[in-house]
Amino acid sequence: MIRITELALPLGHSPDTLRAAILTRLGIAAPDLLDLSVFKRSYDARKKNSEICFVYILDVAVRDEDAVLTRLAGDRHVGRAPDTAYYPVAQAPQGLLERPLIIGFGPCGLFAALLLAQMGFRPIVLERGRDVRQRTKDTWALWRKNTLTPESNVQFGEGGAGLFSDGKLYSQIKDPKFYGRKVMHEFVKAGAPREILFVSKPHIGTFRLTGVVAAMREEIIALGGEVRFESRVEDLLLDNGRVAGVTLTSGETLHSRYVVLALGHSSRDTFRMLHRRGVFLEPKPFAIGFRIEHPQSLIDKARLGKYAGHPDLGAADYKLVHHARNGRAVYSFCMCPGGTVVAATSEAGRVVTNGMSQYSRNERNANAGIVVGISPEEDFPGGPLAGVELQERLEEHAFALGGEDYCAPGQLVGDFLRRTPSRVLGKVQPSYQPGVRLGDLASALPAYAIDAIREALPVFGKQIHGFDRDDAVLTGIETRTSSPLRITRDNDSLQSLNTRGLYPAGEGAGYAGGILSAGVDGIKVAEALALAMLADNSQEGTR
Repeated sequence: MIRITELALPLGHSPDTLRAAILTRLGIAAPDLLDLSVFKRSYDARKKNSEICFVYILDVAVRDEDAVLTRLAGDRHVGRAPDTAYYPVAQAPQGLLERPLIIGFGPCGLFAALLLAQMGFRPIVLERGRDVRQRTKDTWALWRKNTLTPESNVQFGEGGAGLFSDGKLYSQIKDPKFYGRKVMHEFVKAGAPREILFVSKPHIGTFRLTGVVAAMREEIIALGGEVRFESRVEDLLLDNGRVAGVTLTSGETLHSRYVVLALGHSSRDTFRMLHRRGVFLEPKPFAIGFRIEHPQSLIDKARLGKYAGHPDLGAADYKLVHHARNGRAVYSFCMCPGGTVVAATSEAGRVVTNGMSQYSRNERNANAGIVVGISPEEDFPGGPLAGVELQERLEEHAFALGGEDYCAPGQLVGDFLRRTPSRVLGKVQPSYQPGVRLGDLASALPAYAIDAIREALPVFGKQIHGFDRDDAVLTGIETRTSSPLRITRDNDSLQSLNTRGLYPAGEGAGYAGGILSAGVDGIKVAEALALAMLADNSQEGTR
């Protein structure tokens, strides 16, 4: 295959126009173009009032490929396409009795289990929450009836925290082995829209993602794996520095020398258990802040200009950052075009927000986290669990500010900047359910964070006209931007630094930050575990 990059075409172009552009770029006749696939399609709207075009990366098959490449050797936008196919690193031997355990069934656990099942290792998945169907009902009970189910909510259950989110499938991780393509292909195979393979900012959305995740679970089971819901791990079994299995809250014990810790970033009870057991943990930076909402039409106009509302572009997004005078970085996080702000707590007596979009992204508001980076050295010294304890204190205070019924505290941007409590909403209606109680958010975060956000909002208003409009809504609080700690692992074996056979992975372990990166990390850990099992089995077979 030949790869063509930087091929620009106008919005609304036809397939015939695309083919003609390929023929022109390669200097070949129509019969010589045998096949084509879109590897990536993006657009650039950074320059105001400029024409917006689609920019393609294409992989094409042609007659006499070598001759074409030789003739175009000086063209830096034409070259041989890399091999992005996935090749399994191992295959389980016949009769292998020991089975790996995977704790957690979010994106990381899902892909670790899928890869191990595809390689024949028959994994057992232990998920503390419920399956997607029941989990959706439980989550809506919090949003509509103020009723929290601590083990089945936005954070816990099949699909993990990524299920009730925008379903974004893009990341800035380095991916030299194209594991991200494997993630995308598996999602498409399970029913995701095929366009996620090539659009520059792919997403699935919650309602479509639930069916995709359920289909992947069925494949794991069909390949010999097992998925157990409502199976929370209570304790870790250790034997001379090596994991030996787990104990569930039911009292059942499962024995295995190979355990993947695919925890979510909210598995605080499990973090504490690991700390008691002496598994190496260390605190890491994360961010805290608020959700901000604007009319989506405002963002579309600011970002797309005359192309706002164009059906080929959809709802516009943004990415903002400001370095405040007090040394803090303030930035937009998990921007959800045409979405809603959602209640994301997993614990009684606490309020947490997150953002979510459906596939259509057609809700009236845009929302994003406006968050401030914090670090253990400066903001929460005191050991690996100090960040967890800070989150808990802030979330409990937000619960009190919101009225102690899971409503969230809120304030209009204009009032927040003027240091005046809010009493009445403007034109922007908050989307958070169970509801928003207006007031003063000044005490919701540490003073350094409040000061930094107050400085940043007018700056963002200069970048996106109307961003700091008086009636934009701030909803508190956003604390679970990423894991507040890292379950540190060896760079080569991917095992815990001091507990052999234990494979920390994904967002909760501090090695991912979203659906795609978590899925990629699940693949990496599955490969490392499979190779270790084969090596150990071979050594034991020769004794």
